[in-house]
Formats: sequence, structure tokens, C-alpha cells
Amino acid sequence: MKRSSTLLSLVLLIGLLFTACGTTPTATPTTAAPTTQPATTEPSPAPTTAAPTAAPTGEVTAAPTPAPEAPKTLRLPDLKGRKVVAVTGNDYTPLNFVDPVTGRAVGWEYDAVNEICRRLNCTVQWQVTSWDAMISAVHDGQFDVGMDGITITDERKQQVDFSDPYMLSQQFMLVRADENRFTTAAEFAANEKLLIGSQSGTTNFYTAVYEVLDGDEQNPRIKLFETFGAAVQALLAGDVDMVLMDAASSKGYIGANPDKLKLVGDPLGTEEFGFIFTPRSDLVAPFNAAIATMKQDGFLDHLNTRWYFLYNPTAQ
Repeated sequence: MKRSSTLLSLVLLIGLLFTACGTTPTATPTTAAPTTQPATTEPSPAPTTAAPTAAPTGEVTAAPTPAPEAPKTLRLPDLKGRKVVAVTGNDYTPLNFVDPVTGRAVGWEYDAVNEICRRLNCTVQWQVTSWDAMISAVHDGQFDVGMDGITITDERKQQVDFSDPYMLSQQFMLVRADENRFTTAAEFAANEKLLIGSQSGTTNFYTAVYEVLDGDEQNPRIKLFETFGAAVQALLAGDVDMVLMDAASSKGYIGANPDKLKLVGDPLGTEEFGFIFTPRSDLVAPFNAAIATMKQDGFLDHLNTRWYFLYNPTAQ
């Protein structure tokens, strides 16, 4: 019992000594953990870069492609019933001639101009004059528009205005069906006995002078006639040996004289036909617009078929 009391006293004494010294055990320093963002139940979305509001300097951006426009309708001028005085020669089958059965003036050019005025809302008053007077008469304003298979040339453009071409033509040698003395222009020129029938001032005349003969417009081997028809009649009668004419018109004469005429040789020239007008005529643009639509919708092809392939000048 005495030993227990002594031991208890000793323990109390040691505790008092520690208290008196004021010392306590020092804790080992620790490094604070870095602060972390609290966890979220859903992952944060990835950051996005805002699109620029304009292209960088120097960069070209393509404009959006517009929707294709519907084709525009070609609208023709309205001449409001205007009278147009048209003139021809009635001497160039099948462009303009008098039908031997009906006695009526008909042909490709008649149909073409009648159709042009139908489309432009004008009325045609037809007149007839000779080839020699036609260009000067149109120049002087006696007629509004003229036609007779007139080739567009720079020289004629000094006198009258031309429409756009309505026909392409080539010159061939029209001869009698039994002709065997020549088949080329060179062979024709070499035989001084051979004669050409032509109309003064026509493309046929100048082709005969400068592409067949010697360039002399007074060459006596060229026999002049007032009309193409008269030259063809002279050919049939044996008064001349060749007439220069485009293939289409020659077909008309061959059809009217079966087994009597033929074409020989290669084409000697290419020419474009146009309507003629008084200089500075306000009809040129409307006529050109109408011609364009007639090419576009096939009406000119229809005329070619009708007058060069279907028309039979020998029909009774």
C-alpha cells in the first residue's frame, strides 16, 4: 500500500515539471495540397473559338451563286400597222417571180417580207421596178425596202443600208443539159467562142468579169439582158452558152425546164443576200429583229424547203 502511494507521487511530480518548462511536442510541417476545382457531375464543354465576322484582310470570299435566270423572250417592235412600201423585180425565180399558172407574183422574198410585217405589225404595199433602177430608187426614198437577191457589198453600202443576211448563196455555171465543151471556169475562158448571159450590175455579172474572164467589164463575150429570166431563155435558145446563178435559183429554172438545163463545175463565189433600205431608215433594226426570230424558230428553213424543194414551176 505504501509502495503504491510513492509511485503515484512520483508520476505527479514529473507532470508538474513538464508544465513548468512550457514545452510541447512540435508537429512535423506538411506541404499543403494544391487547391483543386470541385468535381462536377458533367464534364465542362470544350472551349470554342468564335468565328470571325469578316474575312481576313486580303482574302476574297466567293459570293453565293445566284439562281440562273429564266431565258428572256425576244420581244419584237410593234410598228402599229405602219405601211411599208416594198419593191422587187419579179425576175429572180424562186425569190420573186410571176407564177406561170396563177399569174400571181410569188416567191421566197414575198413570203419572207409578208411574215416580217406580220410579226412587226405592219402592212406591205408591193411594187415592182427594174433591177437597174431599184437601188437608186430605194436610196432616194421612193420605196422603204427593196429585194431581188441583192448581194451585200461594201460598194452598195455606200448607197443604201442593208439588213442582216437572210440567205447565203454560191454562184454556179448554169448550162444546157447537153453541154460537153467545158466543166470549169478555166475551160470556158479558154474557148473564145463561148458567151455568158448576164445582167448588168449584178453579182453574177462581176463574177463573170473577174472570176471567169479577163476583168474587162466591156468584154464582148458577156451578153447583157434586162432580167435573169431573159438570160436563161437566151441560154435555152443557144444565144449564150452559160449563165452564172446561185444553186438554189438555178434549181428553180432547172425545174421549170426539165431535161434542158444543168449545173457544172465548182462554186465560183459565196455571197450573202440582204434587204436594202433608204439610208438611216428606222426599219433596219425591226427587220433585223424579225429575221433573227425567223432564223431561231425555223421559218427561214421552212421557206427554203417550200421554194427550193417543194415548189414545182411546171405544175399545171
